[in-house]
Amino acid sequence: MEEETSWISHCDVDGGKYIDDFDSFSELSDEGNQVYPSLSMDLILPDDLLERILAYLPIASVFRASSVCKRWHEIVSSTGFRQSLSHVLSSKPWYFMFTSSDEPCGYAYDPILKKWYNIDLPCIQTSNWFISSSCGLVSFMDNDTRSELFICNPITRQWRRLSEPPGLKACDYCALAMSVCRVSHGYMMSVVKSKQVPGDFFRWDLSIHVYDSKTTTWVTSFTEVLTGWRAGNESVICDGVLYFLIYSTGGMVPEDRHGLVTFDLSGRSSNGLLMVKIPVPCPLTCGRLMNLKERLYMVGGIGKQDRPDIIKGIGVWMLNGREWQEVARMPHQRFQGFGEFDDVFASSGTDDLIYIQSYGGPSLLVFDLNQKQWKWSQKCPVSKRFPLQLFKGFSFEPRLEIAP
Repeated sequence: MEEETSWISHCDVDGGKYIDDFDSFSELSDEGNQVYPSLSMDLILPDDLLERILAYLPIASVFRASSVCKRWHEIVSSTGFRQSLSHVLSSKPWYFMFTSSDEPCGYAYDPILKKWYNIDLPCIQTSNWFISSSCGLVSFMDNDTRSELFICNPITRQWRRLSEPPGLKACDYCALAMSVCRVSHGYMMSVVKSKQVPGDFFRWDLSIHVYDSKTTTWVTSFTEVLTGWRAGNESVICDGVLYFLIYSTGGMVPEDRHGLVTFDLSGRSSNGLLMVKIPVPCPLTCGRLMNLKERLYMVGGIGKQDRPDIIKGIGVWMLNGREWQEVARMPHQRFQGFGEFDDVFASSGTDDLIYIQSYGGPSLLVFDLNQKQWKWSQKCPVSKRFPLQLFKGFSFEPRLEIAP
């Protein structure tokens, strides 16, 4: 296995509820063991100016800077420095890749420094939990009882457990989504539950439950019985609107197997739930929704006409009004680079980056929305050890100042 870099912290644990801030970050690069000489300007720059300069460094470089000298360490560790980070543009989103089907272990990829870091995620117990992220925070919900729900900052390892969502205790499908306000750092979370009506495959109970960090309470915002459609495990919140995919329960041609539901969480619309058909140009499989700068995007597999469950490529679409506008298609050469590719894959995006990977291997492809470029990440420091080993992951913003 290739040499990996490690994300190391020395923390105090308070009753297992949360972990305090990092004190150090080491082994960030091949030069990590070098001794950094004192800079002459360090004696000239006042603390507030030095603080502003350090705030514009990549998140990994901030931790490296904290080990330069005592003064820099005190600045990086100060509350004022954390607050100043709120006024700095977010770093490029990282991608955490699970490298085990049973354990919640893996590596996080930094697209700026092109490094993989070994990070231990708090709270989560297995890699198949429901996951959603927004503005530096990540939420986890267990896949078995759907009763354990946590929110954490993977960088600082601060975390909090939320109360159990209301609604159906044993639902067939569940979708988790979260949105964090960049100004107040308050957050909203939604859980969409779907369960088949006993004895009737075409009718499904649907319920939407919303959590507000300001009130620390859950509200059941909507309940309905869908006929001919069911909800799944895919949802996202964009600009105060909850979007989630629904799937036909039978009798539909491949182009009509998907639908999109929008639900206004901000109260700006009195219409509530709106059923919107997705005018997909071809059979679609494995649709993934994501919030990129408060615009709704979808990544999906493009199925073959005669066998729609086998994908021949991957596309990226943006929702424009009530229609999907194609943004890009993965070049065939990149698609072939994954090797053996089945009809399901992992895809996650934040800000202006979209990450795509096959469940069957650790290869990670990055699509830059601004530059319209497809690039492979640096090779992940782990290789496939056995045929049934699965890989999947999620993207998140690395931020220091956001706390659950």
